[in-house]
Amino acid sequence: MQKKLYIGTNTKMYKTIRQTVAFLDELGSLTRDIDRNLLELFVIPSYTALDAAARTAQAQAITLGAQNMSWEDEGQFTGEVSPLMLEETGVRLVCIGHSERRHIFGEDDEVENKKVLAALRHHFTPLLCVGETASQKELGIQNEVLRSQLKVGLHDTSPEQARHIWIAYEPVWAIGVGGTPAGVMYASRMHTVIRQTLREIYGGEAGDRIPILYGGSVNNMNARELIQAPDIDGLFIGRSAWDADNFSRIIHDLVDICLIK
Repeated sequence: MQKKLYIGTNTKMYKTIRQTVAFLDELGSLTRDIDRNLLELFVIPSYTALDAAARTAQAQAITLGAQNMSWEDEGQFTGEVSPLMLEETGVRLVCIGHSERRHIFGEDDEVENKKVLAALRHHFTPLLCVGETASQKELGIQNEVLRSQLKVGLHDTSPEQARHIWIAYEPVWAIGVGGTPAGVMYASRMHTVIRQTLREIYGGEAGDRIPILYGGSVNNMNARELIQAPDIDGLFIGRSAWDADNFSRIIHDLVDICLIK
């Protein structure tokens, strides 16, 4: 049986409400021909666009996510957005531990763990992002970094809850305008480390069910090779996905490859 393919994007701080709605409408129309039993297509817009995004005609075909979330339901936390607020928007996915949250805003693994637990408590799917910095890679400690981020970030979660967890591997040095995409062999090795760690945490059956996505300068040139690598279940695509027509071409290409495999 063909495994489901996970493909999505995080628009970061780039699209307004109007631009987000137009993007979703076009993307939904362009990918309408793809069986959603084969494809989990997701988009993670800005907070301000979530309500309008959930009311688009394509909302049922595209899973919507939030870029971040507080671990508290309510309180004196100016600037934060709580799980209760996100529930009202209808999002199903919450991105947790994106490298920009970790390295620009100072979130550590313990904070990400609180958010993972809160997301599961409120029946969201947490997309936990992990990845090493360039200096950690140069020191040769990337395996240890990933294992620590996973073991702390997923602490106190159960094999039953693992059915609702996604992981994204995003090497910090591969993200952003100046990012360099990881080679396929390197990305595959890191995904194997992640898979082995998930098996240690949850056991073989539950650990094998968790989708692991690669993100980091994914584009039209490297997406095909990446998706065929072992333990890469999907792609978390950046700026190459922000044009709906180009994103649709990538998606159709990847679905065709996976159907042939």
